[in-house]
Amino acid sequence: MKRILGISAFYHDSSASLIIGGKIIAAAQEERFTRIKHNANFPINAIKYCLEEAGLKIDELDSIVFYDKPLLKLERILQTYYAFAPKGLVSFLKVIPVWIKEKIFLKKLIYEGLKEIGPYKKKNIKLLFSEHHVSHAASAFYPSTFLKAAILTIDGVGEWATATIGIGEGNEIKLLKEMRFPHSLGLLYSSFTYYLGFEVNSGEYKLMGLAPYGNSESKEVSHYINLIKTKLIKIKDDGSIWLNQYYFNYAVGLRMVNDKQWSSLFGFHRRKSKDRLEQCHCNLAYAIQTVIEEIVIKMAVEAKNITGAEYLCIAGGVALNGVAIAKLLQKNIFKDIFVQPAAGDAGGSLGAALAVSCMYYKEARVFDSKKDQMMGSYLGPEYSNKEVLLMSRELKAVYTKYDDFSLLLKFIASKISEGNIIGWFQGRMEFGPRALGNRSILCDARNIENQRRLNLEIKNREEFRPFAPSVLSENMNDYFKLKSFSPYMSIVTTLKNESRHKLPSNYEELSLEEKLYCIRSDVHSITHVNFTARVQTVHCETNPKFWGLINEFKNQTGCSLLLNTSFNVKGEPIVCEPIDAYHCFIDTKLDYLVINDYVYSKNEQSQHC
Repeated sequence: MKRILGISAFYHDSSASLIIGGKIIAAAQEERFTRIKHNANFPINAIKYCLEEAGLKIDELDSIVFYDKPLLKLERILQTYYAFAPKGLVSFLKVIPVWIKEKIFLKKLIYEGLKEIGPYKKKNIKLLFSEHHVSHAASAFYPSTFLKAAILTIDGVGEWATATIGIGEGNEIKLLKEMRFPHSLGLLYSSFTYYLGFEVNSGEYKLMGLAPYGNSESKEVSHYINLIKTKLIKIKDDGSIWLNQYYFNYAVGLRMVNDKQWSSLFGFHRRKSKDRLEQCHCNLAYAIQTVIEEIVIKMAVEAKNITGAEYLCIAGGVALNGVAIAKLLQKNIFKDIFVQPAAGDAGGSLGAALAVSCMYYKEARVFDSKKDQMMGSYLGPEYSNKEVLLMSRELKAVYTKYDDFSLLLKFIASKISEGNIIGWFQGRMEFGPRALGNRSILCDARNIENQRRLNLEIKNREEFRPFAPSVLSENMNDYFKLKSFSPYMSIVTTLKNESRHKLPSNYEELSLEEKLYCIRSDVHSITHVNFTARVQTVHCETNPKFWGLINEFKNQTGCSLLLNTSFNVKGEPIVCEPIDAYHCFIDTKLDYLVINDYVYSKNEQSQHC
């Protein structure tokens, strides 16, 4: 059984993953330990955790694999500057010294980083490099429940590729077709993220959340779509695109787009992050989201045509666009789709390790046709009651300890039903960007005040941002039009008519703020303005404690879902350790905190139960 450590680093969302005998043992993002969001540094802490989880030392690893090939990436950068010369000189002078100093000598950086973890003999280390999109493809295919599947990877850019179509069968993956830089669906979406005032590589989900505020019937939306398709891009039948570099600046510049050209094209200046959101911003977000969905579907059709596969696996940053995934599912191109829950670069460490296990060492693929291998994405560290108790004593925190967890569930479910907002910390931390019930903030989705309270008083983020429901898997169709389970919160679907409320006749003409506070459904706080929600189906066999809480809430209220959002505030990563959770609890307007069997309250005298 080969012991393989995968590493993703030096761009954004550094991570480490450990595979033993083809089985996923541990995976975590570095940001969770350092508390620096989207940390790109060498993942010292994540590697330490992975090794500790397995009881291994560095010398006991059979190989360490990096998730992409830096020299190929350097080749792309140099050729791009050469092709655009003399344009891009300022960027060239800024970027190339970094590559010369650091990235060309990546092996040295990795060896030095490993010394921070512990002593080892360099001769014992087999250091390998996977291609970026092979890492993405492997992260999606190998953990899936499909023996054979088409594989679609879409992101900003790896070495040269920006999207690939491949086929996975058994323990082999072959990439059959690729789209190359500078033509990139991910960079197109990031360009609009930038222009609409959000941060590139982290704000794309905000753009997706803003899009439903656009007026789909307006002439402005149609005009924007036409401009995108005629001025910015050319879309081919196979889903490949050509981007008009006259309007873009990411290839050799320090910004994503040419602001002046975009202002002239769309009729308004680039929005600054603190500027008010106007209807034109919402309409442009809707327009690019619509175009992205069209292209993703075309790519999927091409994947079907050239592979003949009945199933699809998908990864890369664009795979986190749950609306596009939902539209893809509706087309019934494939019987089923598996989306890697850590679809972005963090998941690259996992894919690289899996690729080496299956394709380099020829190990048998760990496979189950009924259950994927991601273990619910609960692959991070967990903490014992002893550690929680020590933290509580050190901080002089007042708590209630429950010896009977069923009593804890009854108490917390009742508090949620009374309108309280709960910090919920249990078991192993999630790998990937979604909180899936182990590092979550929870509340009653029926309470019409909770969306506003969470956004403005607790999360400290934009008030238009939607929240996700976590629903008992057996009750998902009581609320949502779902054809398959969504355990990783990767599908945005529509609310069933029975739960909807009638909207004003002039709804499409309302402003963003007016739409936001229209009561839309029986579960208002998880219902987006277009009656959609990014759903997590919760399964008893995968997460019995979280399932138990929702089930107890159902027993008390008749409602079998909770609002679930990540346990963090704006600008910070999701909490990792108990002390992170406690500080977040104290510093915000959370009402209760649950860590393992311990309950903390700001309002009640605690005691041993």
